[in-house]
Amino acid sequence: MKPVKLGLLGVGTVGASTALVLQNNAAEIARRAGRKIEIVMASRRSLAAGMPEGSGDIELTGDPFAVVDNPEVDIVIELIGGYEPARELVLRAIARGKHVVTANKALIALHGNEIFAAAQEQGVNVAFEAAVAGGIPIIKSIREGLAANHIEWLAGIINGTGNFILTEMRDRGRDFADVLAEAQALGYAEADPTFDVEGIDAAHKLCILSSLAFGIPLQFDAVYTEGIGAISTEDVVYANQLGYRIKHLGVARRGNGGIEMRVHPTLIPEKRLIANVDGVMNAVLVQADKLGPSLYYGAGAGADPTASAVIADIIDVARTITTDAQNRVPHLAFQPDQIVDIPILPITEITTAYYLRMSVDDRPGVMAEITRIMGDKDISIEAILQKEPASGVTRATIIMLTQRIREQQMVDAIEEITRLDVVHGEVHRIRVEALDGGA
Repeated sequence: MKPVKLGLLGVGTVGASTALVLQNNAAEIARRAGRKIEIVMASRRSLAAGMPEGSGDIELTGDPFAVVDNPEVDIVIELIGGYEPARELVLRAIARGKHVVTANKALIALHGNEIFAAAQEQGVNVAFEAAVAGGIPIIKSIREGLAANHIEWLAGIINGTGNFILTEMRDRGRDFADVLAEAQALGYAEADPTFDVEGIDAAHKLCILSSLAFGIPLQFDAVYTEGIGAISTEDVVYANQLGYRIKHLGVARRGNGGIEMRVHPTLIPEKRLIANVDGVMNAVLVQADKLGPSLYYGAGAGADPTASAVIADIIDVARTITTDAQNRVPHLAFQPDQIVDIPILPITEITTAYYLRMSVDDRPGVMAEITRIMGDKDISIEAILQKEPASGVTRATIIMLTQRIREQQMVDAIEEITRLDVVHGEVHRIRVEALDGGA
């Protein structure tokens, strides 16, 4: 059987690792795929940098379109990242009847509907396991391993940079800015860390997971996104005292009124396994009706873990390259004509519990005023922690945990509490998720 020939777009960290693994593990990969798999052409911006030593005899060009147009290439591997020219290159590859493997979550989240429709029309595959959670096979697990299940919800730590920052804040009592600077020095965060710390990267990934879990179109703009920049060491300490840990969580849940898709800091009970996922590691917890809860844990980024997922996709495509397109696993888990445009709930309609922190005057009657407002909004208080001020200080810190309520109730209550003369500054709010079978 003739070899499957690859065209590689991008020879950065992941591209270089992909080339080396394909060369070093060629025999094992061929045993699994049933045929040889080899890169015949690659593109990179800096031709002077060349291909990594030991990656084999690969033609190198500075023009990625030359790779896509090469008639020898069966599968195009897109590892450039970003929106353009990645989108144009992928659509051009599809138009030329070539299969595509990509690690580009931003591309899939924003342009996946267009890309998958084009691929369906041309009868080619677009594989994207490496786009979410690095080397963890979460896409294959949801799309194939859980295919018999009705998925109720999923929650994931799907950005390693944010998880590293929150872990350091908890374990070492450091502030956000200090840890972010270290994350940049270590290469965990970019010079512009906006995508990581503001939750945009996680929102790209959650958008993809939600489509796979619920059979809905990709809708990145509908994901509620909140970053971790406002989390203080105070919040981390108080959460710990209450038996919780703060994680930057992506949550997708199917309810009677629609689908929730949200990324935000979240208090999780410390006894949950996912609450103990630390450093740059990723994890996704999936609640399914027949299997129940299952947790997928591993390296969410890095050259080798991501290359592992890229090559797994290449092998999958190679195995099915001669099969009828109608009998392949659908791109978004459900058959294309079964994708349903279920409403996405606005954040004000989601239901969760809340952690509140506020600074108040240290005098009698303050707590009564606050709890009266909470009662008027039908908000039940689960726990209260009051930090007494030091001698001579006239303000105290109050921490509250509420029971599960609709977000709009909490928004209304915070607005009213903030207007009290005895409350100073912002009322800090973090959502709380139990992540048990019922929530």
